[in-house]
Amino acid sequence: MAEKKAYWGLLSTARINERVIPAIRSSGRSELLAVASRNKERAQTYAKQWDIPRAYGTYEQMLADPAINVIYLSLPNHLHTEWAIKCAEAGKHVLCEKPIAIATEEVAQMAQAAEKNGVIIQEGAMMRFHPQTQYLRELVAKRVIGDIHLIRGIFAFTLDNPGDIRLDTDMGGGSLWDLGSYCVSFARTVLQAEPVEVSAYQVSGDTGVDMSFSAQMQFQTGTLVQFFSSFESFAHIEADFLGTEGRIFADIPWVNHIGASANVQVTRGGDAEETSTYSDGLKGHTTDTKAYEDMNAYQCEINSMIESVLNGAEPVISLADSWSNVATIVALHESARTGKPVQPTTRNSKLT
Repeated sequence: MAEKKAYWGLLSTARINERVIPAIRSSGRSELLAVASRNKERAQTYAKQWDIPRAYGTYEQMLADPAINVIYLSLPNHLHTEWAIKCAEAGKHVLCEKPIAIATEEVAQMAQAAEKNGVIIQEGAMMRFHPQTQYLRELVAKRVIGDIHLIRGIFAFTLDNPGDIRLDTDMGGGSLWDLGSYCVSFARTVLQAEPVEVSAYQVSGDTGVDMSFSAQMQFQTGTLVQFFSSFESFAHIEADFLGTEGRIFADIPWVNHIGASANVQVTRGGDAEETSTYSDGLKGHTTDTKAYEDMNAYQCEINSMIESVLNGAEPVISLADSWSNVATIVALHESARTGKPVQPTTRNSKLT
């Protein structure tokens, strides 16, 4: 009997596919079968460029392909819900690029479609699948630096293409949805808690999207989380944790630099320091016996999705989790718009 595999179709020709395609092909339990575009010629050109066997000129045609059982959905944000549901109705599992949706009602609709059709719909926030994020969560849970009073995060770069869809308000653009969503998801997972109040300020660009976004979130744990996302700043990423007994610093917390090294530095009292070094695959982990090689966050994401599809493993990011993340981002936007603190509705334990 042939080994079970995940047979993937790419729903769009988005640039982010370039990071996912190698991960699919190197998983050992996957085949990339098809790509779909609204334009047949574009799909064929893309398929030839990436050596993909099948090219479809409509999304519906690919969803009708019985050989495909998993879809990587990388359409613009405002189309995620419609097509995730259509994928589910076609019996396909879905890995949906973050943010999974731009309204909590949309996440609820996806959950209903997934349950009705017996498929998985999971958000592709790649850093959530990476061992570095798990390691940081463990440091927090073990109170390695005591009670954490502050977490600060930055995710910024210069977006200089005026035609980029991330600058389109109707498509769910803006730095908060694109970059700040990582910061929100990161804080929620490392703290294993939800924000009880948020406040924010944004600098809007000519198209109306937030080009820069500054946020503050008060968590159930008493931790204050501050982050800054920007499309108009020098490229920079980091996360800093300050506790009663020390500090944790992550220089690439979103592990989004394939081929680069990411470091987690723990300082506890005096000058004592420990450094865990994660190359693109976590080489040279120095604080315990684990060693990780030839991996990256997208590879972790794909491997995890395959485990869920083929072996029934619990998804790393549940739709209830995604619901809370979207609810927090919506609350942040509301605060930036009104100039007032907002209490997000994040404790949605059951989607109905």
